[in-house]
Amino acid sequence: MPDYGHDLAFGSFLTPQANDPQQVVALAVAGERHGLDLVTFQDHPYQPAFLDTWTLLTWVAAATSRVQVAGNVLNLPLRQPAVLAKSAASLDLLSGGRVALGLGSGAFWDAIVSMGAPRMTPGEAVTALDEAIDVIRGLWDTDTRGVLRAGGEHHAVDGAKRGPAPAHDIPIWLGAYKPRMLALVGAKADGWLPSQGYLQPGQLAEGNARIDAAASAAGRDPREIRRLLNLGGRVPASVDAWVDELLPLVVDDGVSTFVLGTDDERALAVFGEELAPALRAAVAAERRSAGTTTGAVRPASALAKRVPGIDYDAIPDSLADSVVEPGDRGYGAVRSTYIWAGSPGLVVRARSTDEVAQALAFARTQDVPLAVRSGGHGIAGRSTNDGGIVIDLGALDGVEVLDRDRRLVRLGAGAHWGDVAAKLSPLGMAISSGDYGDVGVGGLVVAGGQGLLGRSYGLTLDHVVAAEVVLADGSVVRATADEHADLLWAVRGAGAAVGIVTSVDIEAAAVGDVVLATFVYDASDTAELLLTWSQLVEDSPWELTSFLTLVPARPDQPPIAQAMTVWAGDDTDAAVAALEPFLGVAPVLQQQANLLPYSGVVQAHHSRHEGGGPANIRGGLVEHVTPDVARVLADLLRAGETQMLQLRAVGGAVNTVPADATAYAHRTQNFSLSAMTTASRRPALDRRWDELGEAVTGVYRSFDLGDDRLERVYPPATLERLRAVARRYDPDGVFGHDLPLDVPR
Repeated sequence: MPDYGHDLAFGSFLTPQANDPQQVVALAVAGERHGLDLVTFQDHPYQPAFLDTWTLLTWVAAATSRVQVAGNVLNLPLRQPAVLAKSAASLDLLSGGRVALGLGSGAFWDAIVSMGAPRMTPGEAVTALDEAIDVIRGLWDTDTRGVLRAGGEHHAVDGAKRGPAPAHDIPIWLGAYKPRMLALVGAKADGWLPSQGYLQPGQLAEGNARIDAAASAAGRDPREIRRLLNLGGRVPASVDAWVDELLPLVVDDGVSTFVLGTDDERALAVFGEELAPALRAAVAAERRSAGTTTGAVRPASALAKRVPGIDYDAIPDSLADSVVEPGDRGYGAVRSTYIWAGSPGLVVRARSTDEVAQALAFARTQDVPLAVRSGGHGIAGRSTNDGGIVIDLGALDGVEVLDRDRRLVRLGAGAHWGDVAAKLSPLGMAISSGDYGDVGVGGLVVAGGQGLLGRSYGLTLDHVVAAEVVLADGSVVRATADEHADLLWAVRGAGAAVGIVTSVDIEAAAVGDVVLATFVYDASDTAELLLTWSQLVEDSPWELTSFLTLVPARPDQPPIAQAMTVWAGDDTDAAVAALEPFLGVAPVLQQQANLLPYSGVVQAHHSRHEGGGPANIRGGLVEHVTPDVARVLADLLRAGETQMLQLRAVGGAVNTVPADATAYAHRTQNFSLSAMTTASRRPALDRRWDELGEAVTGVYRSFDLGDDRLERVYPPATLERLRAVARRYDPDGVFGHDLPLDVPR
């Protein structure tokens, strides 16, 4: 295979002289200025006249903005692989994905031994390099759970913690000449990096043949491996002559990266500004003539993980940079949600509303499930799937104040509520939004939004005045009170059933500092605690909203209840007066109260969502916590049939909104109940939950995965109206899997 079709790249090979350290840095910066793509340095730590290469790479990465940095090649016997993996990943993150890892098995062994490393035979050195690659790649592989055990006789790790993950797939290039090293390049490396001065005529072709054979034997496509070449510092008399010299190396020998060894800035300027564009043009002409396939090659190992039912070759080119497949780096970070583990066949990380529409159009042509995700919590389990397509809205995370006087804010569906709070708090504004800053805007705002300002502000969706929605046919509409008013009504409570909401315009509340009180109780008398707490909540001013979370007893402690209570204002005297009665709810084990911005209540936090298995949650809305309700919940906690029980206050301003104003029609209840358990205890939870009977007068869809009776989620009149909206905007039932509405066909 003479030409592997890689894009051409050009770099420098500089001497890390210690006598004038700033000069070599200046040369690296100059190379970037002259258009080079790569800067490399030899690595001989035993040379007193040389700077340490890794330190120099770090310094150069900080002094540049675009150029890739690499050792040429790093002296592996003197660089412990596990530490090198962490160093490379760290520098890659700090530099924005600009690190390549050139490795060598070792040379000049007397000097290496003098630095304290053990002497190795050539065969041992190759084995050690082979082991090192496994260690390095294993530590970068944060998609795989658990600690790393890899390596062997020379480099072994046993229980090492993985990470950090680099910013991009760091390529590993090997300096190789002998058969075993060339075979290792083919089996495990991303590039071959020899020096022209060490090669005899025909050795490039021979080396390529060995690498290609080894790659094929390892189940790899030889085109996965880039061929690089270090050139001597000689500059031909003319650029045309230089092109004539290098062109055969590309089309006949597959070289796609040329690295010029020189410390002469004039040579670097000619190389980057004149030779590079001329050679690229000549190669492009040759490739057009020969019909050479160009571009990135997906590894065979990744291709094997593609799932049936998805035509990957039909993915629009405009989405190519936005898709993540099984086998891609980073797939582990997008496959699952906060609770639910998933294994989708394709995740489209849309960067705009237009890309959402394109992704939806593509998904509709595929015979696989479709899921839409905003922030990634997805407790209801509809934000990922197995073998299907996920449209991820995480990049649509804008937070824009449209009208300061009206406190009108536009929020992207992929934004997180902690980031929203951080943006709005300094402006004296807040939006009630759950109790955890990592929750995404989209999922919460279209379902309801039970938040810690709820009794004073209402549900999050109560203040949505407009929404941008991608409809099932791919069109994008703006739903307001004046245009597509029926769609706006449906979006507020059942948005996932009628389209993909990409942004909402929402009116924030005028909120400066608030009082956050956290009381921890001994919940041994659970029923009495529930009755007393709930009555105090109902009797409190609307400025007070409280969420009560209970966990069962453990061998060394009684059942515990924690009340997280917010007073929506900075009047501390009024807050104290309202909060003091809550100290008598039950024996207090811990208490704390602070005056702080709302952003301190719902703090910005972005965790990696890896899923843990199906969620087992039951939920319900009740007008009051009656003695019977308190008894059932207390029995549930006492029997250990729930891992966590929560009661959220949802009265006050929530219930001032007419039931028909939004698709969220539950406007009489004061409390939202939810209980979480394990899969093995789910039947017991279901039996106990059913004892609540008619006390449960509604269901908040996001918090109940066991009650499929739609009339509990949407009362009959609401459900009929929703079906009419769905028939208009989604006649083919594209979104019916997310919230089945039984639309007549």
